[in-house]
Amino acid sequence: MGANELWPLGATELAKLVASGEVSAAEVMEAHLERIAAVNPRVNAVTRLLEDSARQAARETDRRRAAGEQLGPLAGVPFTVKENIHVEGSATTHGVPYFRDWVAQSDAPPVRRLRAAGAIPIGRTNMPDLAIAGLHTVSQLFGDTVNPWDPRRTPGGTSGGDAVAVATGMAALGLGNDSGGSIRNPATFNGVAGLKPSYGRFPADHRMNDQDPVLGHQLFPVDGPLARSVADLRAAYEVLAGTDPQDPRAVPAPLYGPRPDAPVRVGVVTDPGGRGDVHPDVRAAIEAAAAALEDAGHPVEEVEIPRLQDALDGYGALLRTEFSLAWPTLRRLLTDDSARHIELDTQRHPAVGLEDYLRQTGVRLGVQRAWAHFFEHCPLLLGPVSTQPVPEPVVPRTPEERDATFTPMRLLTASTYVGVPAVAVPTGIASGLPQGVQVMAGMYREDLCLDAAQRIEERLGVLTPLDPRPRRWEAGERQPIGANESMGISPGTSQQPGCSPTANR
Repeated sequence: MGANELWPLGATELAKLVASGEVSAAEVMEAHLERIAAVNPRVNAVTRLLEDSARQAARETDRRRAAGEQLGPLAGVPFTVKENIHVEGSATTHGVPYFRDWVAQSDAPPVRRLRAAGAIPIGRTNMPDLAIAGLHTVSQLFGDTVNPWDPRRTPGGTSGGDAVAVATGMAALGLGNDSGGSIRNPATFNGVAGLKPSYGRFPADHRMNDQDPVLGHQLFPVDGPLARSVADLRAAYEVLAGTDPQDPRAVPAPLYGPRPDAPVRVGVVTDPGGRGDVHPDVRAAIEAAAAALEDAGHPVEEVEIPRLQDALDGYGALLRTEFSLAWPTLRRLLTDDSARHIELDTQRHPAVGLEDYLRQTGVRLGVQRAWAHFFEHCPLLLGPVSTQPVPEPVVPRTPEERDATFTPMRLLTASTYVGVPAVAVPTGIASGLPQGVQVMAGMYREDLCLDAAQRIEERLGVLTPLDPRPRRWEAGERQPIGANESMGISPGTSQQPGCSPTANR
C-alpha cells in the first residue's frame, strides 16, 4: 500500500495491517511523516517531530513481528502528544519559554501505556500557554494553530493541536487532556471524537517542576485520547485504563460494567440552564443524535441538569482560589493576552476565603450525589459541547466578551466538576463547519458513552480525515505561524515552523 493509502486509515485498521504483515510499521511511520510535511505548515498543529525515535520504534516493531513475537493491540500506530504531557527525552514545554529546556526523564503513564500497546509517539502538539490561556490554541513558543475546516475559526483548546493533527491525518490518535472541555471542544470544532474519562479512570502525572498539583487541579484535569472514530477511541480506552503506582488516584474499575438487558434511557438537554443561547445548527445536531439513539431502541426524554449553577459556581470557586495563590508566579510566564483569560475569569469568580473554600469541597460531594441519582433514572445524558458553533479566535477584552466565549460550554464545565465520563462525537456538517454532541454517563461507565457514541456515528458518519482549507491572507493581517506553505518540513528534520531551536534540546 502506498503512503496516500495508509495515513487516512484509523488506528485499529493500521494495527491489523501491521500485525498481519500486510504493511510494515516503518511504512506506516513514513506515510505519516510525509503527511506531516505536507500538511503541518498550513495548520501548525505539530510543534516538534520525534522522527528519530519513531523510526527506531517502527523498525523494532517490524523486527518483533518477523521474529514471531506477539504485538500489542496498537502496534505501529502513530500518535501525537500534547506539550504538557511528559515524553521521555522531550521537553514538556507547556508552550512557554520558561519550560523550553525542561526535558522529561520518563514517560507519563498514558504515554507509557500507549507505547506498551505498540503505539508510537510521532510528535508533540500545540496548546495555549500553560493550558490556562483561553479557548484558542496559541502559544508563545509555537504560535497559532489553524482550524483545517475554516482558517478564520479557532481549532479550540487546550488540546487543539492534537485535534487538528488527528483531523488532518497526521496521526491516527492524539493524547490530550481535559480540565473543563479541553478534549471535547477541540474534538467537536475539528470534526473528530474525543474521550474525557472519569476521574481516576486513567493514571496521569501532571507535576510541574516535580511539584504535585493542589486539590482542584488534582480533581479536574484528566488525560484522554482523540481519534477519528469511536472504535479507535475504544481501543485507546482499553489500553489507557488501569492502576499505576505513579498515580494513586487511578482505580481498578472494570472496563465494562453490567450489560443492560435493553437499550438504556437517554436524557437530552439542549439548553443547559435554560439560557436561550442555542444556535439552530447546534439544536439540529442534538436532535439528529437523539433520533439516532431513539432509532437504536433507546428511550429518549428531555431533562434538566441537576444543580447546574452549583457546579459552575463550585468549579470557579475552587480553581480561581487556587490560581490566586500561584498567580504572581504564573503571571510572569504569560503574555498580556494569555494572562487576560484568567484575569477576566477571576472578575467573575473571585477567590474565596478558607472557610468558603472548605465549604465548596462539601458542595461538590452534594452535586455529585445529585448527578448519581440522575444517572440512576437516565444512565445516559446527551447534550451540546457548545451551544454555539465554532467561534473565531478572538481574545476577550471584557468579562462580557469572556462570558460570550465560555458560557456556551457550561455543560463541559459541569461534567468536569462532577468527574463523570463523556465522549464527544461528530454529527455532521452545517454551514461548512463540523457539528457534534457529547454523551455522558455515571462514574466509570465509559462503556455506555462509547456504545451510544458508536450508534450516533453509525447513523451520522465519520467526518475526517480532511485536507486543510486554504485561506488568502490580507495585507497586514497576522498569519498563524506555519500558515505559509513555503515553510516546508522534511520528515528527517526536527525543526518545525514556530519552534525555537532550543525547544528541541
